[in-house]
Order: sequence, then C-alpha cells, then structure tokens
Amino acid sequence: MSKTIIVSNRLPVSITEENNETVVKQSVGGLATGMKAFHGNKTDSLWIGWPGINTTDVKQKDKISKYLKKEQCVPVFLEQELFDNYYSGFSNRTIWPLFHYFTEYTQFDETFWSSFTEVNKRFSEAVIAHAGGDDVVWIHDYQLMLLPTMLREHFPDMRIGFFLHIPFPSFEILRILPWREQIVEGILGADLVGFHTYDYARHFISCVRRLLGYEVEFNRIKVGKRNVVTDVFPMSIDFDTFHDTAIQIQSKPIQERSKEHQDLDRFLLASPDRKLILSIDRLDYTKGIPNRLQAYERFLLDNPAYLEKVALILLVVPSRDSVDQYMHLKSEIEELVGRINGEFGTLNWNPVIYFYRSLPFENLIELYSSSDIALLTPLRDGMNLVAKEFIASHVNLRGTLILSEMAGASKELGEAIMVNPNNIEQVSRAIKDALEMPLDAQMSALDAMRKRIKRYDVHKWADDFVSSLNRYHEQQKNLIAKKIKDKTARHIAKEYTSAKSRILFLDYDGTLVGFQALPQNAYPGKDLYYLLDKISGQQNTELVLISGRDKETFNRWFEDKSYTLIAEHGAWKRSDDGVWESRVSTNSDWKKIIYPVLESFVDRTPGSHIEEKNYSLAWHYRSADIELGAIRALELRTDVAGLIMNNNLEILEGNKVIEIKVSGINKGVAALEHLKNRHSGFVMAIGDDWTDEYMFRELPPSAVTIKVGQDNSHASYFLDNVNEVIDFLKILAE
Repeated sequence: MSKTIIVSNRLPVSITEENNETVVKQSVGGLATGMKAFHGNKTDSLWIGWPGINTTDVKQKDKISKYLKKEQCVPVFLEQELFDNYYSGFSNRTIWPLFHYFTEYTQFDETFWSSFTEVNKRFSEAVIAHAGGDDVVWIHDYQLMLLPTMLREHFPDMRIGFFLHIPFPSFEILRILPWREQIVEGILGADLVGFHTYDYARHFISCVRRLLGYEVEFNRIKVGKRNVVTDVFPMSIDFDTFHDTAIQIQSKPIQERSKEHQDLDRFLLASPDRKLILSIDRLDYTKGIPNRLQAYERFLLDNPAYLEKVALILLVVPSRDSVDQYMHLKSEIEELVGRINGEFGTLNWNPVIYFYRSLPFENLIELYSSSDIALLTPLRDGMNLVAKEFIASHVNLRGTLILSEMAGASKELGEAIMVNPNNIEQVSRAIKDALEMPLDAQMSALDAMRKRIKRYDVHKWADDFVSSLNRYHEQQKNLIAKKIKDKTARHIAKEYTSAKSRILFLDYDGTLVGFQALPQNAYPGKDLYYLLDKISGQQNTELVLISGRDKETFNRWFEDKSYTLIAEHGAWKRSDDGVWESRVSTNSDWKKIIYPVLESFVDRTPGSHIEEKNYSLAWHYRSADIELGAIRALELRTDVAGLIMNNNLEILEGNKVIEIKVSGINKGVAALEHLKNRHSGFVMAIGDDWTDEYMFRELPPSAVTIKVGQDNSHASYFLDNVNEVIDFLKILAE
C-alpha cells in the first residue's frame, strides 16, 4: 500500500535537552502547524525531518527514534558543525536573505554549500530507506531544494512534489548565487513545484529558461524525458481551530481568561476603551518592524487627537538572536520603542506595549480577538499566515487588517488596507483610515476574507497539492505509454515490412536534424544522406520530406536525390522528376506590408532575424534572449493579426519562429493531396512542432503518426529527440 511521506527540515515535534532530560515540544512555525493537521489525519503518513537536537549518542538516538515512531515521524540526525553550516549557514545566511531580496546580508561560503549538499544527501538516504516506488513524497521548503533530484535519480517514476514556503526571487537576484544552476536543477527533480503566488512561480520559470534553457509551455517545463509542472497553492490555516477557540475564549469574562501572562491581561483589563493595534512577527529583518514603528510614530505626530486613545501591542517572537544581524535588529527595535514611549507616553499610557516572547496558542487567540487592528507590514514575506489567523479569530466581524503588498497573503486578502511597507507616510495614513473605518465596512471586508479562508483552509490546500501531484503524475504515465520503446518499435517495423507499399512523411528541422542558431547551418551530413537513401531505395517505398524550408535550400541540399520534396509547408512540391510545382498564387504584394513590421521586431529584439520564402515570411528568435523572444512573439502575433485578415494570410507558430504565409496551405493539406489516388498500405509521418499537427490530424486514422518531443499532440506516438528518430529510422532501413 502506498503512503505519503512528508519531508521538511523540522519535524512537527522538537526534542530538546533541559536539565539533562529529554523534553518533547510542539514545533512552532507555519509549516509545522499547518502540515501537522494533514499529517495527523492520515494513517498512512510518515514525516521525515530533523528532530531539533544534534547528538552522536547511539542510545539517545534510539530513544528519540522510538518515541518519534509513535508520532509517525523519522528523525534525521546531524552532527552539530554540519547542522550549523547547513542551517545557520547556507539556509539562513545565503538562501534566506537572497530569496527575500536582502542581498547585502547574503554570504557565499563554500563550506556552507558543501554542508547544504551533504545534509540534503542525508535526507535522501532517510527517504530512500523508508520509501517505496509507489509512495508520494512531498518535500517542503528552501532547506531541501536539492532533495527532489537526489530522489529522482533513485526513484525515476516516483511521485515527488516540492513546495517553497518563501518567495522565489527574480532572475536578476538569483543570478548572484554561485550555485544557482544546482539549486534550480535540484527543484526540477519534482513532478510538481508549488508556490504561494503566481509571481513566485513566474520568477522560477524565468530562471529555468534563462539559466538552463529548458523549453517551457505555460506552466510545464520539459526536463529531459519528463514534464515538470509549476502551480500556485496559497497556503492557509486550520480555520475551524482558530474560529472555535476564539468563540470559547470570548465566552469567558476577561478576568477568567489565561493566567499565565498576567502583564498582558492587566493591560487588557486596564484599557477596555482603548483601540488596540496588534503587530506580531518573528524577529527577522524581512518583517520590517523598525519601519512599522517609524510609521506608528509618524501617526502619533500627525494625529495628536489619538494620543492615549490607541496602543500598539508589539509582540516579537525570538528567533536567531545569537546572530549579529538579529542582535542589532533587536536593539534597534527596543531603541525605537523606548524613543516612542519616552516622547509620547504618560503616567497612565504607553503608546507601545512591547513583548519579546512567544505565546501559548490560547493567549495568541485572545490577543487576536482583543485587537481592533492588525498591522502586518513585512518588507518581503512568502505568505504571512498571521494575517489569516487574525481574520479567523475575529468572529464578531469587528476589526481591520493593514497588510503589506509585499506579503504573499496580499494576493488573496484584497479587502485589507494594502500598503507599501517602505512608505512611512502611507502606513501612517492607513492606521488612521483603519481607526476611522465605519463598522459596516469593517464587517463587509472581514466577512469576505473569512469566507475565502474558511473555504480554502489548510486541509483544502494540502489535498489540492497532493491531488494535483497525482493527476500530473498520471498524465506523465499516460504520455510515457505512447513512447516508442523496443516492443512498439518492433511492432511498427513488422507492419512496415509486411506492407506492399509505403509512404513516409518526414519533417526536417527538429526531426532529422537538430535546431541551429542560423537555419542555413542545419544542412544534412553524410550519415543522414546514407540513411535516407537506404529507406528511399527500398522497394515500393516513397520518402517525402515535408518542411517549412524554402524550396531553394531544399533543392540545393537534395538536388540529386529521388525523394519527393514538399517545401514551405506545402506551397511547393518537387516530385521524383525534379520539377517544382507551385500550389498557390504567385501574388506576393502582401510582403510589402508585413516585412517592415518584422523589421521593426528585428531592430528591437537582438539575435532575431527574418527569413524570406516565396510564399511566407518567417521571424526567427532562437538566438534572442529567451524571455524577450517569447514576449516579442506574443506581441508580433497581436500586431499582424489585423493585417493578415484582408490579405488571405495566416500565422504559423513553430519552434522559436513566427511565420506569416498564404492561407490554406499547410502540411496536412499537402500530405492529403499527395496521398490522393495512391493506395499505400503503410503511411507514417514524423514531425516536431505545431506545423506538423496539421499532418497528424489530416492523415487517415490507420497512419502511424509520431511526435518528436512530449508536447500535447494529435500523434499516436512520440520519440524524445532527433537521435531517437534516427535510431528508429535505422530499424526501418534494416
């Protein structure tokens, strides 16, 4: 029976040593909290991760492993130095600041990278030891970006998903990283790569194109013989848990609520009429806490009427405070708090109520429920689940959310007051707007956001990801079933040999030869000539080369050959008598209109060029920047769409080429016309791009149609590349 294996840096429980005793605690953080519900609801789930403690003691390892087995968890033990270099080093001094656009904090250290690679290898060994080929493996976050490909090398057909919980940066940022290609290649071992927002997915695809040059069609990346899918799954929370706990807490008098944090409760009791603004964040430079305090200070300066009527509850959760940057950040925050309280505070009022601690769950819900405004303004944040927790806890629909547009959650929570966290004046105005927002507007906004979060909670998020992973994997299996392997090749060869007559339609570029930066360089070599001659020389066999190439080039390359040549997608045909026959009108006045348009695109797209044929004009962008070429191709199609309607023209999109040609001419029509009045027992067509789809679609159902590449196709079968086509044709030639 297959099982689901969750893999993350941290397990949902952490083991620590306190007073020489092993203590088990629930792990904190959005991933551990969110995935715990998904993990706990499955009897066939296994979670693999670091247990929270580094030990080399065999007895202690056994003790921890036995305990974690009850929790359906498997620990990955690491030596302290290795862990420090992997986690505190590469993960949090290299990837974390770089992916959050804090390049000034990014460190590049070979030792960090070596440890990161080694730990990913240790994780792969742990997964391999517990996984079977039918299992689903779901890998989480930036600490394990090399793991998908490590597992793929061991389990070629396994269902592997990867989810990144932080932003994925733009190419201009990622290109700084010395190990950028290895990171992207590592992620591409997955079948499905998930992100919180479309922006992150778009950046990832851009990096794949620019760094590795892989073909991308919408959200599908062709990696060798596999398709990797990217998709957006905005992570959520366990809505019902926050909602139900908030109702329970609000049903109690405040005097009877949690006793553990009396200083917080005394403050809530002493200020029943004061508007409370809540700020909750982990200590991190990405959260923009100093900017937030400066905006609050500006608000108090600009709005003296609100003095003693509002208070900012600033809860900062300790994190990495032994790191210099975080120590400096903590000092900066405390200096700002002291300055604001010193400047505006009175005997009975502190403008900022500062806590440097974590809170138990019920205290956290109490804080959410008691606050009128949530002020969440990170400088960059993958999602920000605090915003969703605040909304779920406000069961009375009274409250306002101020949210940074740099947080992933901003894509979902459009009813919040959106701010640029770097714009101090804007955030200050947003605080005033939130305080003065009418109750009906508050209720309407909160209600809309609550319904959205309830509908797409963490359970739906996890189920969506796993369901999508299974669906895409099944599509991949179905695609592989169409692959011409040895058995299928022998079957087709048997039909080919037993047929009384045969016709083979073969595309040229991308089918018989690989693509070249300049089309004129893709001339046939002696091995290809030999192979085609051998097939053409077989009794009762007709070889037809059918291509978008111009007839002059085809005639020059195959002048003395007896093959039938069909050029320019069917506009010209040369039979074995060597005479070329035109199949369209000779009017080419339309070129005077289209050519200047194409020239303007050449001028604006370095590396592109125009190829003029008798009945078409082609704009090639294979040598252009990958992304710029794709954008220009889309723009070109739009620009010429209006021009072709009145000139009996149409647009063909090939592999890195846009071609404008006379309408009604395509390979499908040309192939059908060639078959007319011929009684061939075996018909086969092989081609690699969309221009060949006409041929696959129009040929009789009995024809053997073969696509080169794994793109969606009308073809019956596929081969991966030119080399496989040549090998297959050699079988027929024998």
